[in-house]
Amino acid sequence: MSTKTTGGRRGFLIAFIVALVAALVVVLVLTLDGGSGPDTAQPPPAQPVAVAPEPQAASQDAGAALPESEPVSIDIPKIGAHSTLVPLGLNPDNTVEVPPVTTPLQAGWYTYAPTPGETGPAVVLGHVDGNHQKGIFFRLKELAAGDRVSIARKDGTTAVFEVTKVHQVPKKDFEREGVYDDTAGPELRLITCGGVFDRSAHNYVDNIVVYARLVQA
Repeated sequence: MSTKTTGGRRGFLIAFIVALVAALVVVLVLTLDGGSGPDTAQPPPAQPVAVAPEPQAASQDAGAALPESEPVSIDIPKIGAHSTLVPLGLNPDNTVEVPPVTTPLQAGWYTYAPTPGETGPAVVLGHVDGNHQKGIFFRLKELAAGDRVSIARKDGTTAVFEVTKVHQVPKKDFEREGVYDDTAGPELRLITCGGVFDRSAHNYVDNIVVYARLVQA
């Protein structure tokens, strides 16, 4: 009994001493290694950094609206169109008047619309041809976005418009095009005939409509 007990205590003591030494070694290693474990720990999330926004290209704002003033003349350098402007009202059937076809190089402005430069869509009309010659707006369909149209006004100012789009619209769909609809800023509509000539009706089947916005006054 005594021999077995003494041997058991001695074995336990040796095992305890070995375990203690092993623990001290682990502590020493951890201390020397800075206390880090296996290289699997993720670094703390990076703090958000304020980034300056990208500089934005300056947008070209539409020109400020002008007071009412009758237009005097129109000039479209790209298509060589230059004309004085005569006032146009409504026909008995409530269609918009056009300049006399016998003077196809004469353009006119619609007096029931805003004057060019006022807020809203000013309207200028002209013939594509007439009296066996080319009209003031013969080349109107050649205009494209970015082209300029200048209209001199009675008050001495000149309203400069920039074309935004050009549409060819069947006359039967003209009302749905919204040519005369209100706009938030000063705009311009140039209107002439286009498309196929219907000999039975003695007229063209389409309209060419140029949309433009005021960019300088």
